[in-house]
Amino acid sequence: MPTLLLLRHGESEWNDRDLFTGWVDVGLTAHGADQARHAGRLIAEAGLPPGVLHTSLLARAVHTGTLAMAAAGRPEAPVHRSWRLNERHYGVLQGMDRQVARARYGGERLRHWRRSYEGRPPAVEPGGPGDPAGDPRYAHVPPTLLPRAESLRDVQARLLPHWDEEVVPDLRAGRTVLVTGHSNSLRALVAHLDRLSDDEVLDLDIPIGSPLHHELDEDLSPVQRGGRYLDPVAAAAGAAEVARQRGARTTSPTGPTRSRAPAG
Repeated sequence: MPTLLLLRHGESEWNDRDLFTGWVDVGLTAHGADQARHAGRLIAEAGLPPGVLHTSLLARAVHTGTLAMAAAGRPEAPVHRSWRLNERHYGVLQGMDRQVARARYGGERLRHWRRSYEGRPPAVEPGGPGDPAGDPRYAHVPPTLLPRAESLRDVQARLLPHWDEEVVPDLRAGRTVLVTGHSNSLRALVAHLDRLSDDEVLDLDIPIGSPLHHELDEDLSPVQRGGRYLDPVAAAAGAAEVARQRGARTTSPTGPTRSRAPAG
């Protein structure tokens, strides 16, 4: 049975400071690195050693994947890195404190930008700070494909070619696949796998550092909608803390968390 593991990167330096991160390349905190190692140990204890790692080009996801694979006993497994798995580009919000953003743009508008399929914050200026076109890591990407702001639907559209062309062949070859990504790249992937409605997406979040296990059928559809966390108790506890801090609605101990966790 094809096996997919999704892992949101550990706590980043800007998660800790409550800043919108997006495509800004920040590292993990010491706690975030510990979360990545713990996730790898959970994967090993579950008997799910990954045969291949797919990750974004952003350091916090790359580092999480490296630490998790080592802790899972598979440091030698092949790694595929792609800009298509990057976090959502948050436009002018990148680097902004969330409380400042809420005061400037209003809570409802900010929630629409952050949580809905279609909401897209204002774009950064071409050639200005936050425009990835000048970053040498993306020199191989046609400039017309590089975002200056994205909705969740935009993220899904740029992610799916990597899913179809790179991840799906690994799954069909019988490899257990680990994808280390970000809040919104993994939200977009789960929304695709589970065929979530626009309303369901609003409250979908993938908690930091918690491996999410999907068994897939022959059509690569989840056997259990939402999958299951390898440590559902810890995932539920983390979601409850997010709910306390962010005013979230509800949480689920088995599948993706319905909460408003820090983005990025």
